[in-house]
Amino acid sequence: MFYKVIKRIFDFICALIGIIGTSPLWIVGIIGILISDWGPVFYTARRIGKNNKPFKMYKFRSMRVAKAATEASLRPDEDRIFPFGHFIRKVKVDELPQLLNILNGTMSIIGPRPVAQDQFGMFRYGKWNEAAKVPVGLSGPAALYDFIYGDQITDEKEYMEKVYPTRRELEYTYVQKAGIFYDLKMIVYTVVCILYAVCGKECTWMLNEFVEDAKMTMDK
Repeated sequence: MFYKVIKRIFDFICALIGIIGTSPLWIVGIIGILISDWGPVFYTARRIGKNNKPFKMYKFRSMRVAKAATEASLRPDEDRIFPFGHFIRKVKVDELPQLLNILNGTMSIIGPRPVAQDQFGMFRYGKWNEAAKVPVGLSGPAALYDFIYGDQITDEKEYMEKVYPTRRELEYTYVQKAGIFYDLKMIVYTVVCILYAVCGKECTWMLNEFVEDAKMTMDK
C-alpha cells in the first residue's frame, strides 16, 4: 500500500514537472508535425490499462491519417510515417503527451506498456495477465527492450520471433520486481537510452541485462 501511494504521488509530481520542463519540445513537436503533415497534432489511441480496463492514450501524431488503419500488427506501417515523425519516434518525443495520462492516473511513469485492443490476446492471457495487476507505464524494462532492439526490426515475422517473447517476459518480470528502487532504476535507464539514441549509439549492455533478467525470472 505504501509503495502504491508513493508511486502515485511521485508520478503526479514527475508528470507535472515533465510537462513544464519539456514544454519547448512540445512546441517544436507541434510545429514540426503541422509543417510535415497538416492535420491533427495528437493521436488518441484506445489502450488496455490496469485491471484490463480500456482508456485513451495520447501521443504526438507521427503517421499520416488513415481511416481504415488498425493496430493488429506489432510493427508500425513505415509507409505512413512522415519524415518528422521518424525523428520524434526515434528520440521518443512522440510519447510526451502520455505525461497527461500520468497526470490523470491512467498511466504511471514506469510499468508494463499499454496494450492495443487489437493486440490484447497476445499479451494478456494466462500468467502474462499478471501485467494487468499494476498500472501501465510510459517506460519500463519491456518498453526499453523494444526501444533498443525492437525498433530496429521492421519485419513482422522477425519481430514475433526475436522480440515479442522477451518483451512479454519482461512485462511479467516487472510485476515480480516492482518497487521504488526498481522504478528509479528504470527512470535512469530511460534517460540513458534516450541519450544513447540521440548520440546514435546502442545500449547493448542494457539489452543483455534485460535478457538475463527475463531468463532468471522465467527460470524461477
